[in-house]
Order: sequence, then structure tokens, then C-alpha cells
Amino acid sequence: MAWSAAQYVKFEEERTRPARDLLAQVPNLPAGTAFDLGCGPGNSTELIRARFPDNDLVGIDNDDNMLTAARQRLPDLRFEKVDLAGWAPPATPALLFANAVFQWLPKHIDLLERLLAALAPGGTLAVQMPDNLDEPSHALMQETAEERAFEQAFHDRIVPRIPLPAPKTYVEKLAAKAARIEVWHTVYYHQLANANAIVEWVKGTGLRPYLDALPAERRTEYLAAYAEKIRKAYPPMADGRVLLRFPRLFIVTTKGG
Repeated sequence: MAWSAAQYVKFEEERTRPARDLLAQVPNLPAGTAFDLGCGPGNSTELIRARFPDNDLVGIDNDDNMLTAARQRLPDLRFEKVDLAGWAPPATPALLFANAVFQWLPKHIDLLERLLAALAPGGTLAVQMPDNLDEPSHALMQETAEERAFEQAFHDRIVPRIPLPAPKTYVEKLAAKAARIEVWHTVYYHQLANANAIVEWVKGTGLRPYLDALPAERRTEYLAAYAEKIRKAYPPMADGRVLLRFPRLFIVTTKGG
């Protein structure tokens, strides 16, 4: 799946706010390396460096475009190309920070359990994931893909993102190795210029699997059909702007000694 750093940072302030909120709940770290998992263009990495300047910091991602942007943004830090699904930290890390990445990985709870076990005593695993598949912004992607005009073009080439498990599932799975675990939801209401801005937002993330699965000559048509549905689902407010409702799940767990 291809990503675009330029498309992603069109809404950098809105995308970075959950990373700030997640980082605010991370306690002081022991000595050791902090890893920004799925670092994207480096916006979350920059926050971690400011908060924990005494810890070594490494950003990892599996997309060359994102890694190029991150290295340009923070040329003095190390960024590595990594497939998170099979990754293990090279030593006992102080922090494993993941802003909006694990929702893409199947069976990610097993991976989170393994990463928690790899932490140094007193280290923290901090994770944020979008929990928005029931929102019109995402439900309408699949609805559009299933229309007669597009079903043959997709021809089973798209596998929709799997809904997140219930919060208690994370607590039950991670609590045995945790000295502390906090799980919560936050719903953001992003004030965007218009419905087209919502389409631009999801073109950088949730729409990528759909667009990548389509033949290039059908993408404009699909986007137009999806955008029409979005305009109906997100009517403008009195000032012409729209509200994008965006639920996110947060997990902060600190490993016991």
C-alpha cells in the first residue's frame, strides 16, 4: 500500500493532536531507547524528542516516502525501514510509541503483548488507534466500493480494515505484564473547511487501500461517487464548515519490574 507524506501533512495539526494527547500520559522513562513505531513523516517523533531529550530515539516505518520526509524533518535522528508485524526491538527499550499504526495490523493484540514483554522494567508501551470504521467517512468507502459501478473493478481486491476489539480485550491481554494500564476513548470533532476537505483527509489514510486496489483509470470516478456521499453525510454548519467526528482508542501501559 502506497502512502503520501505530502497528503498526510495537509492536516498535520489535526493528526498530531492525538499524538500529543497520548504522549502527555506517558510517565517518566527509564534509561534506554525510545522507538516511534510507524513514525510517518516524523511529526510524532519530533514530539517524543522534545519530551524525552535524554533518551536515544529511533523512528521506524515501512514506507519509503514517509521515511524520506521524516529524515528531512529530523536529519540528526535515525530512521529505519521496518515491517512492524515481525519486528522485535534490538534491546530492552524505554518507550514504544505508536500513533495510528496498529489498526492496520491483523492480530495486533498479540503483537502488543510481545512488545510489552520486550520493554525494560518501568518502560512504557503507548498506543493510539483510530476507532472510526462506523463513521460515515469510512463506512461510505466500502459502501461506494460495493456499488454496481465499481464492484467488478474491485473484484475482491480490497480487504476492509478490521474493527478494533473491545477495550476490555486489551486490558485482559496486557494486564498480566503491566504495572499500570490505562485504556480510554477520545472523540475529536475536527472543524474542516468543507466536505471536500474530508475527502482530502482520508485520501492520506483510510482511502489508500481502496485507491490502490482500483485500476488507475477508475480512481477519479470512485472518488467523485464517494465525495457525493460525503457531502450528504456531512452537511455544512452555519459558517460553511463541516465537523468530522473522529473517535480514537488510547492505551498506555507500563511494564512491571
